[in-house]
Amino acid sequence: MIRVALIDDHAIVRMGFRMLLESAQPAAFTVVGEADDGETLLTHWPKWQADVVVMDLSMPGLGGLETLRRLRAKDDAPAVLVLSAHEDAAYPRRALNAGALGYLSKRGAPEALPEAVRAVAAGRRWLDAQTAQRLALSQLDGSSGSPFDLLSEREFEVFVRLARGASVADIAGQLHLSASTVGTHLYHVKQKLGAANQAELTLAALRWGAIEP
Repeated sequence: MIRVALIDDHAIVRMGFRMLLESAQPAAFTVVGEADDGETLLTHWPKWQADVVVMDLSMPGLGGLETLRRLRAKDDAPAVLVLSAHEDAAYPRRALNAGALGYLSKRGAPEALPEAVRAVAAGRRWLDAQTAQRLALSQLDGSSGSPFDLLSEREFEVFVRLARGASVADIAGQLHLSASTVGTHLYHVKQKLGAANQAELTLAALRWGAIEP
């Protein structure tokens, strides 16, 4: 049996994924833990002893990418399959760079989730067809067409949180950074994206699918 932990801030989504996995034939999965944020995952994963963590990127608090980086930095960390509604190529690229072994769009989850979990549990990379195509095209073009590729990993984290309405103090606490460091990242984000204020950053995030309406 493949031991799976489900991390998503929507309980009904976790319930659906649990039912999908535990009803798969032949029986191969058992859900050993659930959480609605990254902090809970990082606290409990040693107790769960999951083989695979299935996690969303859009979560309150620490956030998906930072949670992924911290989890993968630990000894004996489980394989991670990111399951996200974000379809901009910047997200799967950043998730894979942060240590995820697979990336699955939520649109394709009902059909593909069991196969994707089996693959990453066996140590194989797994991408759904649409995500793989977007990444391949972005490689051919030399760019995903997204302005967010200009941002560093930390700048991207700060940008997404700010676009969702978090203050500099909130972001500093979530990412365990000083307010001045967050301010510096914010300055660079505005320069790179050509934005004058938080409202323009939020508009860019909505336009390019970095946050959901």
